[in-house]
Amino acid sequence: MSGQRHRYRSFTVTADLEPDAEPITFAMACCVCGETGPPSTDPGLSSAWVPTHLKHRPEHLSYRETVTRPYRAIPGPWL
Repeated sequence: MSGQRHRYRSFTVTADLEPDAEPITFAMACCVCGETGPPSTDPGLSSAWVPTHLKHRPEHLSYRETVTRPYRAIPGPWL
């Protein structure tokens, strides 16, 4: 062994609200065929894709929203 020491450190995981953080995005997906609408930072715009998809596939009635939210780990004290 090389005599190395290892220390543990606590971290807090929290939403990344820094100015340079990635934006929160929303996207809708069809649960029947898996097709996904375009992601948007506006949840209203992401859900606007659903009526367009329904127009072409009226039997596809189940949808899922995916929210992508950035997080960051903040170092705490050494243990």
